[in-house]
Amino acid sequence: MAARLAEMSDEELVRRAQAGDVAAFEQLAHRYRDLAYRVALRIVRDPLDAEDVAQEALVRSWRALANFRADAKFSTWLYRIVTNLALNRVTRGKKTEDIDDQRESLIGSRVDDPAERAAGMERLEIARRALDALTAEQRACFLLREVEGLSYEEVAEVLETSVEAVKGRLYRARQELAAAMSAYDLEDVS
Repeated sequence: MAARLAEMSDEELVRRAQAGDVAAFEQLAHRYRDLAYRVALRIVRDPLDAEDVAQEALVRSWRALANFRADAKFSTWLYRIVTNLALNRVTRGKKTEDIDDQRESLIGSRVDDPAERAAGMERLEIARRALDALTAEQRACFLLREVEGLSYEEVAEVLETSVEAVKGRLYRARQELAAAMSAYDLEDVS
């Protein structure tokens, strides 16, 4: 049965879950739990908070599944739930933490030269600070579009705003990130 569920489309799993098939929803949760955690982590920047947000998003999606309309993909709907929960957590003033272990493994796994590795770590830290300096809405737009690869329309749907607002937030986010990185590059040259 589990193998058969794994082969089903999201749409079919949603229909079955809406009809009360708990195993179908468990398959959806299994399929999207990493996505939920990844999006939450990039917004809240704390692994424990991200885990809480991801779990809460899955619980809320189960509770609200009866109200889910098939006019959007399940993944887009879940992005909206995760993003809203994560933004709420950030805007409540919850202190965000560094993700040192992940940053270290990202840089360390690709660079053997200690000087290059240190420069990469420094550049990543500058980018992290610049990303953290964005408004929560700009950061969410940037992460959903540039990191998660959603279309402008999907980002607008997730954030319940217009495509024009998404483009404006992305423009400002890109400008601020580019300014921060170019300032780093200028310091590096001097």
